Parts: sequence; structure tokens; C-alpha cells
Amino acid sequence: MKLQLGGVTPPFWKRGQTSPARVIILGFLLLILAGALLLMLPISTRAPGGAGFLEALFTATSATCVTGLVVHDTMQYWSEFGQAVILLLIQIGGMGVVTVAVAIFIFSGKRIGLKQRWVMQESISAPQVGGIIRMTGFILRTALAIEALGALLLAVRFCPQFGLWKGLWYAVFHAVSAFCNAGFDLMGSEVPYSSLTAYVADPLVCLTVAGLIIVGGIGFSTWQDVAGNGRRLRQYRLQSKLILLFTVLLLAGGTLYFGLYEFGLPQWEGLDSGERTLAAFFQAVSPRTAGFNSVDLTQMSELGRLVTILLMLTGGSPGSTAGGFKTTTLAVLVLSAWAVFRRRSNAECFGRRLPDAVLRNASAIFSLYLTLFFLGGALICCIDGVPLLDALFESASAIGTVGLSIVGTANLSAPSHLILIFLMYFGRVGGLTMIYAVTAGNLSVSSQYPQESVTVG
Repeated sequence: MKLQLGGVTPPFWKRGQTSPARVIILGFLLLILAGALLLMLPISTRAPGGAGFLEALFTATSATCVTGLVVHDTMQYWSEFGQAVILLLIQIGGMGVVTVAVAIFIFSGKRIGLKQRWVMQESISAPQVGGIIRMTGFILRTALAIEALGALLLAVRFCPQFGLWKGLWYAVFHAVSAFCNAGFDLMGSEVPYSSLTAYVADPLVCLTVAGLIIVGGIGFSTWQDVAGNGRRLRQYRLQSKLILLFTVLLLAGGTLYFGLYEFGLPQWEGLDSGERTLAAFFQAVSPRTAGFNSVDLTQMSELGRLVTILLMLTGGSPGSTAGGFKTTTLAVLVLSAWAVFRRRSNAECFGRRLPDAVLRNASAIFSLYLTLFFLGGALICCIDGVPLLDALFESASAIGTVGLSIVGTANLSAPSHLILIFLMYFGRVGGLTMIYAVTAGNLSVSSQYPQESVTVG
């Protein structure tokens, strides 16, 4: 029997119980460190000597956290071995460290205990522990099938252009990168950091990549709802309904803005009407934490950069390959504001009432993301002297795990790179996960202070 002297609670890393939140953040941390060590090997780079620790750490963090920010062009700097390491980190980071670990247990025939199921539930934001192994198998099969289909479609374009084997590698790499919302690309052989700008007028490439981004970003539990209920929308869980509704609204709103205003500005007059429509849709999809771009972002107006920042911060959905503070958080905040305007005591949607705890969690996540977003942007602005809006763009890209950049991440200093590493890591594991990892085990007291109202607004 262990005694605690003086009633002092030991720090979280010394307590006996390991919460799912701690397993998740430690799993991502260990994967990042392992990836950094592999990328430091001389075989990982084209030039002799290998990468430095900070360069390898930044790239491993960006790949594991499926961000896409890079300090070196992926094609020109990293060898085929290094690219394979990056792709493996993207796949594991996108699917979730815990998901992949449980998959290994399943394929090896080992028994999955209740503790592992509990951690798995938290990792993929599943509604319940029951059926979690079956859901994991469904996720893995569906993800691999979608990536294979995406690779097959991209191979139709890349194989004739680059040759059979190189074209297949390009197709697989970009399909996985798009589905996992990573944004890493291999298109810099001629022009570094060019992303998909050479395919701005190519519907096959742009629509395939955009489709992979959307499917990867709506969440694993939403897949299960769609697969199980099809067109019977009334049978969907409330979370799936909100995810699909706000995903459509964000994509439609972004496409309308870029199509009707941004790409109608003089700097885009080189695009015809069809190319503008395709580019508008792609740029509405990509900031949802993917990081590909089919146009030169440095030509974007200030309003366009602000709209992109808002899309990057929102990100994808819970239990998906995407980052950001999530569509459901935005949905809860909007519904709560609408309830206040209608003088209702509770937020309601689709015949359901949202618990107060959900609103508190959404408010905490939103406040935390905004604080770190503004703080990170302000520090980058002060350290490197870049314009504030561009620094905020970089900060939003990191914490939203997007990968788009205006100033060029490679041009920033080492302190700014460390700031971005923290923001990418935080953005991937999630705000509540970080909080729960530190506070797990702290029991709330049953007593309450007297209540007193405060006037707001």
C-alpha cells in the first residue's frame, strides 16, 4: 500500500494510472523523435552528411502531425529513403498512433484488453468502447481502399508524365499525403516549393486530391454513419449531421468567395473561367488542414489571406486525419450564439439539445487555439520581422496542421521553427487531449461556491 505524505499529489508522469490522453501525446512524441533520428541518417538526404537535428525534428513533426510545413523542398533535399520515412510518418500520424498500434495487435492475433480499447476510443473519438475493434478494422480497410483508389486515379496522370515507377511512387505519395491531410508533395524537381501549381487547370489531379482531403477530414465515425445508414440522414448521429452540414457550408462559402471575388482580381487574369472555378474550389478545400496549393499564394490579396487563415483555424472534424479546432467546435459555438439570440436556455439542432459541458469544452478549445495562434504569430513577427498578417498566416498553418506558407518557412529563424514545432504538435494531438493529459486524476470536489451573475456584452 502506497502512502502520500502531507496529502501531496505526485506529478502526472509519476502516477500509476495512464490516461488515454497521456498515451496519445506520448505516442506522437515518440514517433516524432524516432522519425527525426531516421531523417538524420546520411541515407535520408541527397547531399552527403545527413540533416541537422532541428531540420530533421521539424520535418518529422510536420509529417507526423500531418502539417506539410517544410524547411527544405521534399523532392530536392530528401532521398528516396527519406521520402519513404516521411510517407510512413504521414500515414501513422494521419491514422493515429494508437490506431496503428491496435492494428498491429489485431494482425498479430494478440488479445486487445479493455485498457487498449479505452485508449482507442479516445484516439478516434468513438462514441463508445463497444465495437471499437470492429470499427478499427473498418477504418483501416476503408482508408487503404480510398488511398488505393486515389493513387490509381493520380497514376493515370503521373505515369505518362514521369514514367511507370516514378509515376506510381508520385501517385502513392500524393494520395496518402492528401488523404491524411498532410500537404507534402514531390513536385519541386524543377521549381522548389511549387506544390500543385503546375496542375491548376487539371481537373483529374485537383479533384482527386480535393476529394481525398475531404474524405480524410470528415472523421472516421462519420464514415461509419455514412456506410451504415446511407441516405437515411435521420438515422445519423447528431455529430455526423453537424460535421456534414458545416463541412458543406465551409466549402461552399470558401468556393464562392474565391470564385466570385479573389480570383476576379487583376493578378489572376491569366486564369480563364474554368481554371478560376477549379482553383476556387481547390483553395476552399486545401486550407481545411491539407496544405496543397494550386496557385501562387504570395499573389493572394490580404482579404484572401484572412479568409484562408479562418479556414485553416477551423480545420477538419474530430476523429479524422485533419487538425484545427474542428467543425463541431464551430458548430457548437454558432448554435450557442443562435440560442442566445433566440432567448433559448439551451443550444438545439436537429431535434436534439446540446449539454452545457459540450459548450464549455468548445469555448475552452476555441479560446486556447486563438490564444496560441495570436501568440505564435506575434512572436514570429517580432523575431523575424515579417508582416504581422503573414506571421499569423504561418501560425494558423502550424496550429491548424495545414502546411500553407506565405513567407516561406525555410526563411524563418531557428526560434520561429521551434515555435512552429510546438504549434504543430499541439494542433495535432488537440487542446483537450493536452489538458486532460496533465490534469487526469484530479478529482473535482462536490462542494460549490455560491452563484452570482455577471453582466456581459
